[in-house]
Order: sequence, then structure tokens, then C-alpha cells
Amino acid sequence: MFVYGTLRQGENNHHYLKGAERLASQAWVYGRLLDTGWGYPALLLQGMERVYGELYRVPHRLLPKIDELEDYTPGTPDNEYKRVTVTVGTDVGECRAMTYLYTQSLAREKEIPFGDWRLYHLRRRLPLLYFAYGSCMDDERFRLQGVADAFRERLGRGVLTGYDMRYTLSYPDGGRADLVEKKGAIAEGVVYRIGARGLDYLYWREGVQEGTYRPAMVSVEMKDGIHDALTFLVIDKKEETAPPEHYAREILRGSYGTVSDAYYQKLKRRLLNRFYMNVPF
Repeated sequence: MFVYGTLRQGENNHHYLKGAERLASQAWVYGRLLDTGWGYPALLLQGMERVYGELYRVPHRLLPKIDELEDYTPGTPDNEYKRVTVTVGTDVGECRAMTYLYTQSLAREKEIPFGDWRLYHLRRRLPLLYFAYGSCMDDERFRLQGVADAFRERLGRGVLTGYDMRYTLSYPDGGRADLVEKKGAIAEGVVYRIGARGLDYLYWREGVQEGTYRPAMVSVEMKDGIHDALTFLVIDKKEETAPPEHYAREILRGSYGTVSDAYYQKLKRRLLNRFYMNVPF
């Protein structure tokens, strides 16, 4: 089952999926995501924008309660939602899954930015945690670009389970960092607490409006428990490309002393073994 609204992790109806197995935290379908105005979104299979959500293997015993939540009764013509089968994209390929489509008309159509319900009203939740796993672990460019004060609350190490850091964004001078879902993998990074100025800067730096990276919420483990944190993921992932040396140096310099020594050595080995890069900083 592909879920994109209040059934998602961290949302108020996620408990309906207790006993389901999450197969992908970063999944998508093509269509439109609209605000119903009633505290939940509407998915329409119109257009070619990505709508993001999560993919679960759901036991049949859970379906009646989920159908009831979605106001769906098989064979009834006036349901608010209908359950259909769609093609779902993930970092490891496509699959077919059920989801719920909105069947009613809306008085006004308000698009949900980035096709992601969990990012809706993000600014109302400021300040928020930001998980940096690439060059933003380093503060040199923050200082050079005059935004160091927006990232002064460096809270320390964060651990993200189920993701691997790779260089999947290809620029003319080399690859840039990304997170790719992978079972059993672990990515580490630096967690900051940011406000509006830091958020605006990251949207600019990560090329969000140009469609380079997209904002996403992930669950990061810190010393005091697991927290929701904002991060940025490459939209159009390609085969890995060697990063430029200056970029690799930022990652190593920024991660040193914050991530675990084992993970730091893993970053260095990946550069050396995959790209033959021995990067001093």
C-alpha cells in the first residue's frame, strides 16, 4: 500500500498501519496532491508531478479499518476515496501497490508544495532539526556566504538507518552527495537546529526550486532519542560519479570529530576504493 497523507509515519493516523511492514520510506507516484481543507490531502492521478509517500506491505486484516478511515466501501458509488492499484517508484525500482484516490470535487484546488504532505506547513514548525550528510556538515561555506549564524546550533551526530550515502547527482565537475534507501545501511551526519533564515538558505543552496534536490523528512537517531529532521535528497538519481576534490574535502572536514570514527573511515574508503581519491584536508 502506498500512503501519502495522515497514514504516514509521524502523522496522526499512522497507528492504523500497526503490524504492517514498511518497504520504502521514500516512494512516489505521478499525479497531483491537493489540500482538501479538512486536515488531510487528496491524491489525483492527473499530471506528471511526483507525489511522495511511503510503501507498506499491509496484512489483509488491517484493510477494513483503513477502508473505513478513507470512507471507502467496495461497491458503493459515493465513496470519498476509492482504492485502486497504481505504479509506485522507489530507490530500488517500481512495483504495483494499492492506494486511495480522491473522488470528490474541491471548491478550490490548492496544490501541496513538493507533493509531500509531511512538508506541508513546514514553516509553522520552525525551528526544526536539519540533518546534513554531505558538504553542509562543513561550515566553511556558511561563513563565506554570511549565514554562519543561521547554523550556529550544531547539535552533534545523527544516525539515519536504512540509507546509504552516494554521489548520484552529476555536475560537470563531478558528483554530489545523496541518500539512497538501502536495507541494512547506515548514514551518519551532523544535526543542526535551524530557523527561517537557515531554511531559506538551504532551499537556495540545494537548488530546490530548480528541481535538483527536494526537501524530505527523515527519522534521525541522536543521543537523546529519535527525532524528525529535514534533509535534502536528489530527485533524478544517476550512477555514481566521483566528486570534485574540494567537495570531498568539505565532507571529510565537516564530518571529522562528529560522526563515528568507523563512519569517517568508511567515507574515506569509498573515495579511495571507488574513485581512487586520497583526499587530505
